[in-house]
Amino acid sequence: MMLPAMVALYYNAGHIFQFLEAGSIVVVIGLVMMRYGGAAPTQLSHRDGFLIVALAWLMLSLIGAVPFWTTGTLPSVIDAMFESASGLTTTGATVLTGLDNLPHSILFWRSMQEWLGGMGIIVLAVAVMPLLGVGGMQLFKAETPGPVKDKLTARVTETAKLLWYLYLSMTAVCALAYWLGGMSPFDAVNHAMCTVAIGGFSTHDASFGYFDSNYLRLMAVFFMLLAGINFTLHFAAALRGFSVRTYVQDEEFRAYILWVTLLVLAVFMLLSVDQGLGGENGFVDILFNVVSVATTTGFAVSDYGQWPPGATMLLLMTMFIGACAGSTGGGMKVMRILLLFRQGMREIRRLVHPHGIIHIKVGRHRVSSDVTEALWGFAVLFLVCYIIIAMMLAFTGVDMVTAFSAAAACITNTGPGFGAVGPAGNYAAMPDMSKGVLIFGMLLGRLEIYTFFVMLVPEFWRD
Repeated sequence: MMLPAMVALYYNAGHIFQFLEAGSIVVVIGLVMMRYGGAAPTQLSHRDGFLIVALAWLMLSLIGAVPFWTTGTLPSVIDAMFESASGLTTTGATVLTGLDNLPHSILFWRSMQEWLGGMGIIVLAVAVMPLLGVGGMQLFKAETPGPVKDKLTARVTETAKLLWYLYLSMTAVCALAYWLGGMSPFDAVNHAMCTVAIGGFSTHDASFGYFDSNYLRLMAVFFMLLAGINFTLHFAAALRGFSVRTYVQDEEFRAYILWVTLLVLAVFMLLSVDQGLGGENGFVDILFNVVSVATTTGFAVSDYGQWPPGATMLLLMTMFIGACAGSTGGGMKVMRILLLFRQGMREIRRLVHPHGIIHIKVGRHRVSSDVTEALWGFAVLFLVCYIIIAMMLAFTGVDMVTAFSAAAACITNTGPGFGAVGPAGNYAAMPDMSKGVLIFGMLLGRLEIYTFFVMLVPEFWRD
């Protein structure tokens, strides 16, 4: 919290004391935990990992809400908690209005929360997700070391450190590209952090539409797509001199690019038929919005909630697919959808060849039955949680379109939805009870469902 305090000092924007106060609270909590928490273990078990991840995201969301509340930016505690949780989970849903007039320190704090949350997601994917066995990271056979059996070892620390360098470098290059395109240094840094984190917070009420530049929009599309790729794949490519072949050989990457390409073309054709849109500017705007939703970033350059029903339905559907496993994106992840599709095709083939032995493969690697079973369990839990959250929103008085789209936007960590929470609006008008439900949905989606539910099993707490 020293960084936003320094930003406040540089821009003479006030709130320096409030950020220092919030930072002091963090220091005190840390010292108390170090004093009374006991000696740290040399190794963490998978149960330790699940517990630390869940409690860390909850605790950091609470602490991150302090500056919003103490500065008076968000007088409501639930609103401050919502904004903080949205940032750390890289959801990008906001209850703030008048962003253009907010102090630079607050705007920077929002962006930095998303940036730190994005890196936390990558470490989570590398260190903890393989232990869940629900597809994605444990299938990735790159040259990067990872967790061994059920232990989180020093090799994970080394891997995370290297991924930090990659993440920081990507952010710096993105900020430079934005600055060269005409953004102010402050806007460039903030939008770069939120682009690479696939977060979607902006320093302007008009979101990315504030910048009337096709160059900036195309740069944003490039970096959103880049951030939506498995970061261990980036690392593997970097070891080979950023070999394009490394990307092309990865099945999830090919499926990801193919899906986004088909989605952009489908939406463009639907809009061209319905509204007669066309030309370079129209296509760039469509490309930007579709890629933003497909990667669960949440930036917008126009109100896609006004698009024809077929296009909005495609966007709602693509929220659930999301980006690649091991990326900063949300959703169910491309790898899981790919495996579920292949599992379904295998069942169809079994009907034709009842006695045949048919395996599911990713590249040259055979997928075990344990992984496919866990995948189905994950998919069912994900959809059940989505339905329950949507129903709870409806019970608080939210209309059906808003309830179902807000639930989808938060559990997939996309941010903007449709209806009252579309790109042209925000979540400020939602009832406090609804915001509480959506905070839970954001955390649940970011923790990949199982990380939360595993702690509800009594056996988890037994030695």
